[in-house]
Amino acid sequence: MTPKKRTSSVAAARGRSGGGWRPDWHKLWEGFKSLAATVAIFLVLRTFLLEAYRIPSGSMIPSMLIGDWLFVNKLRYGPHVPFTRINLPGYAEPQRGEIIVFISPPQIDQPWDATPILVKRLIAVAGDTVHSRGGIVHINGEPEAQGYAAGLPGTPGDYVDPLFDWQKRVQLTDSRFGPVPAQPTLDDWGPLVVPEGYLWMMGDNRTNSKDSRYWGFVPRENVRGRPMFVYYSWNADDSDRPLPFLLDIRWDRIGHVFH
Repeated sequence: MTPKKRTSSVAAARGRSGGGWRPDWHKLWEGFKSLAATVAIFLVLRTFLLEAYRIPSGSMIPSMLIGDWLFVNKLRYGPHVPFTRINLPGYAEPQRGEIIVFISPPQIDQPWDATPILVKRLIAVAGDTVHSRGGIVHINGEPEAQGYAAGLPGTPGDYVDPLFDWQKRVQLTDSRFGPVPAQPTLDDWGPLVVPEGYLWMMGDNRTNSKDSRYWGFVPRENVRGRPMFVYYSWNADDSDRPLPFLLDIRWDRIGHVFH
């Protein structure tokens, strides 16, 4: 081997061993741009189009079960711009009877998480008069067309909670809907008129749902989207299997569409 070839071989060996390695800044920059673009696309989709949501409680049984994972359409009612009070225009307005994901009004009894993200059914919109007698909710004097789980008067399901007292300040004391209960209860309350720019939300499982009866009207600007379908579901409530998120999957729930 000639001296020139020997020198070249030594240099190559040094390069392979790392002694003379230099970063390829062009390739690193291209890799960073690809990663940044992927993250940006994900954030745009999550912020303005779709977001995953997990059902943590039984307040929407039987429509939604504990352990359901949903995709939420954020574009429908207008996506919210993060870190601002701005809501972009959507292509539809919330309608009575729809299931909606929203930011809760402040809940004074849980300061550790005062404004959680919730999912409930929209019962009444601005201008509606809503009241309940015997667990049957009435909108503008008409009972709900579809019944939901509710307790009966005098049963353990009907009770008084101090959080109901806010209703006394806004309930109609003189209306065609009859006398106002002296004390609002879980099943007997109202009538109340939903103010402009607000909504009245309730869970389908009426005896086990902390909703507008407790914390009041929901500002329209708090709406974040409408559930589309269940993409994953497992028995997170009473499973007796090990690793239930893998071994106790509700296959019949996957793909369930919300109308």
